[in-house]
Formats: sequence, C-alpha cells, structure tokens
Amino acid sequence: MTQTIRVDIVSAEAEIYHGEAVMVVATGELGELGITPRHAPLITRLKPGHVDVVLAGGERQQFYVSGGILEVQPQVVTVLADTAARATELDEASAQRAKKEAEDTLANRTDAMEIAEAQAKLAQAIAQLQALERMRKNLKH
Repeated sequence: MTQTIRVDIVSAEAEIYHGEAVMVVATGELGELGITPRHAPLITRLKPGHVDVVLAGGERQQFYVSGGILEVQPQVVTVLADTAARATELDEASAQRAKKEAEDTLANRTDAMEIAEAQAKLAQAIAQLQALERMRKNLKH
C-alpha cells in the first residue's frame, strides 16, 4: 500500500485542491522542496511559481501560486496563497501582457514604489508562464 499525505491548496478566494498525494513539489525561497509522507514539520515562504501534486498513480496535478506559505505537518501539507490556480486555468495571453507591462514600467524607471511593484508583477507573470511551460512538457511525456 502506497503511503500518502493529505494536501490542501487554498487561496484567498477558494480552496483550489484537497486530496491525497505521494509527493508535493513547491518553490520555496531557498529553492525546490520535495515533500513526502512523514516529512519533518516545517513552515516556509513560497516564491511565485509552481506547486506539483503527485498522485498515487503517478498522475501530476499542477498549480500556480503567487507566493505564500507552505506548512508541513506529519499527515498534511497546506499551501496558503493570495492567488492560486490550476495550471490548466492560466491564461497565457494575460500573463504575456502582464509581463510586457511590468517590463515597460521597469524600463521607464519611475519611483521606487512603482519599480518594486513592477518587479513583483514581473515575477508573478514569469512564474505563470513557467507553470504553463511545465504543464506542456508533462503533457508530452
């Protein structure tokens, strides 16, 4: 019998995912994290990027988060994010537009607040595009 861990991915708007998994992969501030059942408890901040949930049959559910908190307990992994979505629900055209707008703002260098906001928007847009690319690569395999 395969050991699993419960996974909850929650955004400010709704619960995005609730189910069992054999592994969760996420992008923490210090790099990639791979969480399996009975992992040591931890809390870390997540960077904008992907969260992959590997199911018992090997199927991979892919999600995008705008950043947030990852909490690991012995029997449950919880992802709390301001924004989260299934990778299949991301809009590539919107992400490309957001990336372009953020790059334009950075190129025009206005005040420090606008630059910081543009950098955050750029990081989120790039993370969305990377999540879409990861999903496409996994569909080919």
